[in-house]
Amino acid sequence: MFFSVVIPTYNRKPILEKCLRAMEHQTLAPQSAVTGYEIVVVDDGSTDGTVTWLQTHAAAFPHVRLFEQTHLGPAAARNLGVEKAKGDYIIFIDSDLVVLAGFLQAHADALQRGLQATGSDRVFTYGTVINTCNFETPTAEPFKITDYSRAYFATGNVAIARQWLEKAGLFDTRFQLYGWEDLELGVRLKQLGLKLISCPEAVGYHWHPPFTLDQIPSLIDKEIQRGRMGVLFYQKHPTWDVRLMIQMTWLHRILWGGLTLGGALNERTMAPLLRWLINHGKPQLALEIARIFLNWYNVQGVYAAYREAQSS
Repeated sequence: MFFSVVIPTYNRKPILEKCLRAMEHQTLAPQSAVTGYEIVVVDDGSTDGTVTWLQTHAAAFPHVRLFEQTHLGPAAARNLGVEKAKGDYIIFIDSDLVVLAGFLQAHADALQRGLQATGSDRVFTYGTVINTCNFETPTAEPFKITDYSRAYFATGNVAIARQWLEKAGLFDTRFQLYGWEDLELGVRLKQLGLKLISCPEAVGYHWHPPFTLDQIPSLIDKEIQRGRMGVLFYQKHPTWDVRLMIQMTWLHRILWGGLTLGGALNERTMAPLLRWLINHGKPQLALEIARIFLNWYNVQGVYAAYREAQSS
């Protein structure tokens, strides 16, 4: 079992360094099923000096193989990573994820258990992702209820046999805006009969900067982009399950419309509360509260994109 760890990156040099150093310091068990690993970094047109830095510090990252593309988005970057990978198993992580030393071994053990339990190689493993804004020691963050995920296939921390990615057709590169390209591939993998094997021991710490009010415009833009990509997801797979995932249901309109009083509770009216929470050292709580109106923007965005698609 040779792992290719595929990492797309775009303007994340500071946290990418922590990500790669953690990947370089993996501990494998005696007689491990893992025969070796490589780290396939695909730079998606970064402008922050990522490529030059990696080339200059190549000796510090002996497992890294670097590839470049113009800014085409994470779907195209992951596809390029799979194309260039040497491994029979692919692990996808994001470039802002810092893993523990036993990360690769945990995925290997879970894959072995899955193969034995099912008697089939139609399995993949999904690890734990813990969100943190602690840049200095991201792995010190405890697991929180908000870190729980029911995603079937998400590229933040997943290991899968390369052959199944190729049989499913890899990522759809039409997903160039934010969101859904990995879950859409997950639908196709499920149609091939692949089974998710939970792998809580493969822990990754997903770093993001502490929430500030300055981030709100970009977060709103991401929700609108997610709405547009959600409609593409639904056009490919017009099912009720997908409608639930992308929040294109009357339930979501009532829920987020009601919680925001029809949009009256928004980034402007809630700014004083959010600022107070941030100033009192509770940026994560402020972000969770902001998600109320961010979800309303998403619901509005998905319906606007759907109307546009219907009229075109």
